[in-house]
Amino acid sequence: MPGQSFNELLENVHLRLKDPAPQMNFDVIVIGMGSMGSSACYYLAKQGFKVLGLEQFDIPHSYGSHTGQSRLIRKAYGEDTRYVPLLQKAYKNWKELEEETGEQVYFQTGLAYFGSRENPFFETIRQSAQDYDIQLNQLTSEESKKQFPQFNLPDGHQKLFEPDAGFLTSERCILLYIRQALSKGAVIRTNEKVTDWRYAQGMVNVKTTAGNYSAKKLIITTGAWAGKTVPEWSDLFRVTRQVLAWVEPKNPESFRLGSLPCWYMEENGFDFYGFPMLEQEIFGGPAGLKVALHYPGMKVSDPDQVDRHTGSSDEKVLIDFLEKYLPGSYSRTVELKTCLYTYSPDENFVIDHLPGFDGNVIFSGGFSGHGFKFASAVGELLAEMAESGKTSPAAAFLAGNRFK
Repeated sequence: MPGQSFNELLENVHLRLKDPAPQMNFDVIVIGMGSMGSSACYYLAKQGFKVLGLEQFDIPHSYGSHTGQSRLIRKAYGEDTRYVPLLQKAYKNWKELEEETGEQVYFQTGLAYFGSRENPFFETIRQSAQDYDIQLNQLTSEESKKQFPQFNLPDGHQKLFEPDAGFLTSERCILLYIRQALSKGAVIRTNEKVTDWRYAQGMVNVKTTAGNYSAKKLIITTGAWAGKTVPEWSDLFRVTRQVLAWVEPKNPESFRLGSLPCWYMEENGFDFYGFPMLEQEIFGGPAGLKVALHYPGMKVSDPDQVDRHTGSSDEKVLIDFLEKYLPGSYSRTVELKTCLYTYSPDENFVIDHLPGFDGNVIFSGGFSGHGFKFASAVGELLAEMAESGKTSPAAAFLAGNRFK
């Protein structure tokens, strides 16, 4: 279990963030201290760079894509087999973060996959497992009922189980990266919005609501605000509003950590997923059994003007699913929250040097709702790109020029 409660870690980081030294010139500036930006700051500071991290909100915050206590991590990747080398690196880096901090961020619950036999996502899961020797168990209906009695599954569904999968504690990961970056000399400024950035004569100049900064390199990891930070790419990304639910089961013991694995289920073209119940004091809130729908939600035209109210229609699709497929999992809704997805046209990431800036401006975005698990690897990759001016071959398929 984690060494500190969530609130203790949050307080510790916020104390360190107060009144940073008034520096104006840096080697690298990172805009956006969410999942990728916090990791990039850590790796840059670890490599000895003089780095500034800028965040328009607090750390962590609930306005972007990393809110909600937990995120899935898995290796048998159904989106594309080319992600697996990055995932292998991510697993290694998450373990190194745990060893460095003495805090647990990865929880190996296993991941149960349920879905129709015609689903191409499952074919790619199998291919990933085969190509990279990832353990993936095919279960019979009898084995599935014995191992996962919480589920009421259609007879025709295929049933897979990936033992080495599980979840990451998303806000805790970000706080730890920020804490470690600060301890290695990084400067992090919160509640400071970037209003403009320019590149001239080999230097990047960044203007914020509180000051002006300069650096040799710039890394942009602004999530749903990517189109505002890089206006020439504003038409590339689509932002959607997603709803997460936490519910109180009728029989909580059957759904707690240790009793229930993480799970993913495809139903009629919709992808639902969920997590075991986590102790709020240790993991942070909300309390309850978490369930969500991985499907493009309502389109957001401006990330600064999001309707964050949740209604009965947001709730109903999730509750109907639980009552049908996880009997006893629902007695009442504890909380509904929103987060934002930023979709690229092919729903794969974009990690690249922005053209026209001599390799000195690096962009990372379009994580399309499946990016958090990669944060430990992407952060290191961004730091390497800032140092070398080159992109790793492992991320070549994520270059932005594929959309030209």
